[in-house]
Amino acid sequence: MKKQLAAMIALILVLVLVTGALSESDETSTTPNQYKWLDVPYAYASAAQKLDIYLPNIYSHNDVKGPFPVIVSIHGGGYEAGDKVGPDVLTAWEGLKRGYAVVSVNYRLSSEAIFPAQINDIKAAIRFIRANARNYDLNPEKIAVWGSSAGGGLAALAGTSGKIIELQDPSLGYMFQSDRVQAVVDWCGPINFLTMDEQFKQSGIAGHLQDNPDSFGSKLMGKQITQVPDLVTMANPETYITRDDPPFFIQQGSEDKWIPMQQSTEFAAKLQAVLGKDKVEIEVIQGAGHGGKRFNSPENVNKVLDFLDKNLK
Repeated sequence: MKKQLAAMIALILVLVLVTGALSESDETSTTPNQYKWLDVPYAYASAAQKLDIYLPNIYSHNDVKGPFPVIVSIHGGGYEAGDKVGPDVLTAWEGLKRGYAVVSVNYRLSSEAIFPAQINDIKAAIRFIRANARNYDLNPEKIAVWGSSAGGGLAALAGTSGKIIELQDPSLGYMFQSDRVQAVVDWCGPINFLTMDEQFKQSGIAGHLQDNPDSFGSKLMGKQITQVPDLVTMANPETYITRDDPPFFIQQGSEDKWIPMQQSTEFAAKLQAVLGKDKVEIEVIQGAGHGGKRFNSPENVNKVLDFLDKNLK
């Protein structure tokens, strides 16, 4: 009798463990009190293709109703480092307090795959969000991308290159969904690798040069940037500017040694020439470097959230 009882208890424990494992691995499962999902695969070509989803209810402690507008947080790190759990998403989490869902995305780094793998992944993540919006209480018609440094460059590229076939990878899935976004926040993102060195020279700033095989731009391209100018042009958000692009909010530090200030100011001018000044906000933060406290301050983050409120609510 004791052996039978022990066997029954063991069986029950196994069933509980298996049921729990299945529920955790089911990416579309939801419960009334589930406000976050971690390491959700949006594609299966790489272990890097995962995202985290956070709903505003985490902060509100109220029965906040969706579907929620979405901030897609894209981390920086020179395309060769960084993670979806880091300083970029910590800043984006402030959007939870304003009623935004935050989706933090990992993408293949340049050590694993060269361009256009990174923007392929971001676009695949956007399509995944749209396809699964109902499962996570997200608004598929209100999606913004927000990135800093390399993440800012990818956010800018996602903003101008909606529906550009050359930057899509059909094998990553959900091709019946749009990869367009409704707003872009670009903090000090690289725009044109081919002009950065000359811009540093013009500014008198001893910055990190790109025309060498060890630069982050060359590693992203797989060759020194001047050897593959066509590929660099393909990675340049300016290449795809059209009148139906979403609103942009761009900020850059005047003393940035990683990304020349002109990357942002010249990009903003080209956007404004096509979209109009009312859809493109540009601010050079005097004395600021490459991101940091001046960008992440409550006052500045509120500027970003005010911009998103104006365009997504």
